Amino acid sequence: MPTAKLTKRTVDGLQPDGKRAIWFDTDLKGFGLKVEPSGVMTWIVEYRAVTGGRDAKKRRLTLGKHGALTPEEARQLAKDALAKVHAGEDPAAAKAERKAAKTVAELCDDYLADAARGNVITKRGAVKKASTLVSDRGRIARHIKPLLGNKLVRDVTRSDIDRFLRDVANGKTATDVKTKKRGRAIVTGGKGTATRTVRLLGGIFSYAIEHGMRADNPTHGVRKYADGQGARFLNTDELQRLGQALKEAETIGLPWQTQDDRPGAKHLPKHPENRRTIVSAHATAAIRLLILTGCRLGEILSLQWRHVDIERGLLLLPDSKTGAKPVVLSAPALEVLVNIPRIEGCDYVIAGERPGQPRSDLKRPWAMIRRAAELDDVRLHDLRHTYASHGAAAGMGLTIVGRLLGHADVKTTNRYSHFDADPLRRAANAIGGALNAALDRSQAETGKVISLNKA
Repeated sequence: MPTAKLTKRTVDGLQPDGKRAIWFDTDLKGFGLKVEPSGVMTWIVEYRAVTGGRDAKKRRLTLGKHGALTPEEARQLAKDALAKVHAGEDPAAAKAERKAAKTVAELCDDYLADAARGNVITKRGAVKKASTLVSDRGRIARHIKPLLGNKLVRDVTRSDIDRFLRDVANGKTATDVKTKKRGRAIVTGGKGTATRTVRLLGGIFSYAIEHGMRADNPTHGVRKYADGQGARFLNTDELQRLGQALKEAETIGLPWQTQDDRPGAKHLPKHPENRRTIVSAHATAAIRLLILTGCRLGEILSLQWRHVDIERGLLLLPDSKTGAKPVVLSAPALEVLVNIPRIEGCDYVIAGERPGQPRSDLKRPWAMIRRAAELDDVRLHDLRHTYASHGAAAGMGLTIVGRLLGHADVKTTNRYSHFDADPLRRAANAIGGALNAALDRSQAETGKVISLNKA
């Protein structure tokens, strides 16, 4: 472990190197500073309980974040803690006991508050993004708190998590409630939701372990459902049907199938079933860009014209799920961008109905288009999977496909591995093709036909 005299000057000069590091003070034994890859710094003190002697397990007590505590304040807290240790106390155990008395609901509130401040680090070593926190809050409020919120953190067992998984999958937390922002929230549960919520619980209990609330993670070993993410890809025939539906939506329009399909349908007079409507050019362009770039929906809807470099054929996204990234544009994607109508006073590529604002979603136009294309089971996010699967099937390699998609971890791209043409298979096919061509020439020259089946 690196050591230094932990003063303000020393700490200000520390730079994250991509790995977690702990710097220990050269003057006060056990006093240290934990530095995360993200740059978050936490003051700690390590010690062995007096009662255990040399065989006592080393304990670590978190003192507080750097910034909230100065080096001098943290040093004094460390001295106070070590004084208690010499007096026969165990400060870390006492703190853990107090924290373990918290409920799961209180733990979730602490987790969200720390995550919002950028103090929760993901497995990739990054802080949680605002969009991820929105999903986390929803899963905590709709599923975790109703089923586990009243249990003490220290009392949650693996059996509790198993039961939680089954209850969410079976719709025990399903509800339909009114909300201020959207007007309505429909919570259905299901196996995919259950799996993703248990994964969130795993992160929350890891946070609890880090903060001394318990020693183990009760989600470990729980057999989760396959959530089915990335399982739907469009084949060539389906892409042709989708392309035809997009053309119809842009030109002659698509028919309304039911009264409820139309915005504000309850307040409009009924109309003949064969009435058609043209989907806005911005909505269809957004769908085409999702297909041709593999971008996420939020990346396209929040895209501004200043992020588009037509000359170099790039989208220079300032933010995404994995941070800032460039998106390389194909010629068809560039053509879509060039032909999108620009709205005066609107900085966004996909303009919405409100002046100067982007389109908020594609739910209604996508519902119409996928119905016309007979693709009722296809989600917008499946267009991203389709982009990736076609790239892998073309033999581009998972590394290239992952870079095009902006994946931070190659494991994320591995879901498309069954489309990737294995190099050995390609080599075998090439050799076999050459040999077969030679055999065909030999047969053509001699006029003899050899039956391989009989052989």
